[in-house]
Amino acid sequence: MADVLSQDEIDALLSAISTGEVDIDKAKSEEEEKKIKLYDFKRPDKFSKDQLRTLQMIHETFSRLITTMLSGQLRTSVQIQVTSVDQISYQEFIRSIPELTLLTIYEMGTLEGSAILEINPSIAYTIIDRLFGGNGFKELEIYREPTDIESKVMEKILSKILGYLSEAWKDVTEVMPRIEQMESNPQFIQIVGPNEMVVVISFEIKVGNKSGIMNICYPSPLIDPIVSKLSAQYWFSNLKKEKTEENFEIIRERLNKVKVPLIVNLGEIDINFNEFIKLQVGDVLSLNTSIDKSLSVLVGNKEKFKALPGLQGKKMAISIEEVIEEGSE
Repeated sequence: MADVLSQDEIDALLSAISTGEVDIDKAKSEEEEKKIKLYDFKRPDKFSKDQLRTLQMIHETFSRLITTMLSGQLRTSVQIQVTSVDQISYQEFIRSIPELTLLTIYEMGTLEGSAILEINPSIAYTIIDRLFGGNGFKELEIYREPTDIESKVMEKILSKILGYLSEAWKDVTEVMPRIEQMESNPQFIQIVGPNEMVVVISFEIKVGNKSGIMNICYPSPLIDPIVSKLSAQYWFSNLKKEKTEENFEIIRERLNKVKVPLIVNLGEIDINFNEFIKLQVGDVLSLNTSIDKSLSVLVGNKEKFKALPGLQGKKMAISIEEVIEEGSE
């Protein structure tokens, strides 16, 4: 709703027009300019804002997962957050990253095509230094290609990082990332045509007091087959899907295969350490229970049953006398 002017404001506006302080033609032209929105037909938007928001949510989950993993691997404070999600041409992406960087080209498994994971050298060499036992905080020589050993070490850590993409994407589609090659010069990488649109997800990574940028580049042909699933409605419907009887059966079947320890507490006795170390084969200990008294039966560390001791053939056995209910367990 437009603002309602008071009488004093109307009088002041009329006075400014009459004195020439306000140019009506100029004001009209400025208003027309505001209505014009530039559109480049050579670079049409391939993805809607809703689809980009879904990609952002997927990769916010991914960033939380790898934050926990890297904190444990590097044994230091690691913070990772999504800073932007943009759709640009592949040529613009290549031009936006350093001439010497750490590029990982990987397949997505179920999706045809390749994607790129790029880590800025400022943070890549900090991670390498931490993995090699350094503190990661000293000034490192970052404007060089990694050695063969450094490349192998980073390949292992990057394989773990990419593994968490499967978990992040699981509510949209199944992906199985696999590293194809690693490169340090972006000019040697051409996964799509220069004018092909790509989605670039940028992350800020902080390791201790060092920070750097990581980018994930998805070409549009890679995402096109699942673009209909990249809506918030679809994503949240998958997150909140109803539990069907089939799901219950799967859970029940898996629980039935879980092995748990069953322990019968036959009784207790207090002895001192001197008596304990003198125990020998054949010694008899008198417990504080009798043969006609119920024994506690533990499942794990929880008391679940009361039972009486006895024999089943030549084997010791118990007879369940009472089931102990504890809340809804």
